[in-house]
Amino acid sequence: MALTKTGLAPEGATVLAPPPGARETVAFQIVPLRALPVVGTVLVLLVVAIAGNWLWAIDFFHVAGGGLWTAIDLFLGFVIGPIMGKMSIPARVEFSKRLMPKMVVLMPTLVVCTLGAGWQLARHLGNLSTAYPEHGWLVASMVVVAVMAIVAIGVLEPANLAVLFELRKPQPNGELVGKLMRRFIYSAGVTGAMQIATLVIMSRLATG
Repeated sequence: MALTKTGLAPEGATVLAPPPGARETVAFQIVPLRALPVVGTVLVLLVVAIAGNWLWAIDFFHVAGGGLWTAIDLFLGFVIGPIMGKMSIPARVEFSKRLMPKMVVLMPTLVVCTLGAGWQLARHLGNLSTAYPEHGWLVASMVVVAVMAIVAIGVLEPANLAVLFELRKPQPNGELVGKLMRRFIYSAGVTGAMQIATLVIMSRLATG
């Protein structure tokens, strides 16, 4: 009897082998639907905290969002990047199928939480006034964060989506996927380095 993927085939049955070089595709969602309720809950809680003027909650969203944003950028740019650079093209493709859909929902959520809560926190503390002694440092922080947000939304997300749409094709272009992933990883590394500058500025603001 002939052994097939689904079991045993009757004697004499013709079993078609996959063409050379073919590989089984893994179905995946570009936007992981199971993550959307979590994202929606986080954004609703952010809006509630801002609407209720809950300073502690606003501070939490700003610190937690900024900390996660920084850690993920640094991890992608300086840990995942070098590892992926040494992986084979098929391995990069399979890894990207599992990583990139999560990044589609994770990074925009962190950006929104960090920036939205940060602005409200500065407003509550009176740091937006030009009379604030460290106003220059605050402006510098806003400029750095604005550049990071532009890179995250304008470069990281398009590269992310381009990778995912390429991977949905019957025969993804491995070289193109690798090129797009390098763009994504390098951009994450740049924003991670800029996050360090933001941490320095925020430490200066916190200590006066």
